[in-house]
Amino acid sequence: MNDIWKMDIPSQKGPIVAVALHNGHSIRRDLIPLLAVDEQVRLREEDPYTGCWTTLGDIQITGTHSRFEVDLNRGRNTAVYIKPEDSWSIKVWNNSLPPKAYEKSLARYDRFYSFMYDLLKGLEQKFGSFIVYDLHSYNHRRKGALGPEASAAINPEVNIGTGTMNRELWAPVVDGIIADLRAFDFGGRNLDVRENIKFKGGGFPCFVHEHFPKSGCTVAIEFKKFWMDEWSGEVSAMQHKLIQEALKSTTPNARKALTRCG
Repeated sequence: MNDIWKMDIPSQKGPIVAVALHNGHSIRRDLIPLLAVDEQVRLREEDPYTGCWTTLGDIQITGTHSRFEVDLNRGRNTAVYIKPEDSWSIKVWNNSLPPKAYEKSLARYDRFYSFMYDLLKGLEQKFGSFIVYDLHSYNHRRKGALGPEASAAINPEVNIGTGTMNRELWAPVVDGIIADLRAFDFGGRNLDVRENIKFKGGGFPCFVHEHFPKSGCTVAIEFKKFWMDEWSGEVSAMQHKLIQEALKSTTPNARKALTRCG
């Protein structure tokens, strides 16, 4: 265990990394008395169960701590939520966050990014190029447990975020992932997969593409929480498993495409 994340490497190391940064729910002990936000609200805004999807990767990185402690998918200056406007109008802290607590959270953020830089640099040196699957989920029933779903026109089941990359360079990888997800038999139907509709990618893919612009392809993949009830937390085990299988179905072609464009 490394601070606020864990890493698993299956038997054969390769150039595909799967990351679920917002999977975690833990909060470090010194922050718990300071919290104004309750556990259920925290859980709703996190990405529970996304860590299971990282099994597609040769290297699997899963967040263990809540984004309310430190958000690893934001830039350093906004990684610790301070004001309600930083966190969907949710008041996170009873009072102002003490400077020492703030610095401790940022130190964990810095350690994570230092670790990721070293890891990805090693992959670059070994394979020449690599793919990162940046896996997330997102809410679409913001008006309450009994409220309506957000419009499907601007809330696809699967949002592919490519706004932080050189899209032309990585087209064979991205286009292949999108095509394979759309083609997957999702219980007798096809998934609604669209690009840069709801999200274009956050701070983590920005970091990868800034430091590895010609060797690192990070695809931010957000699954709308159609596979679970975002208010009760109840999960459709079948749909959750199908998402895992759909993601795995993209990796053979992604590996081939990587050799053509890295």
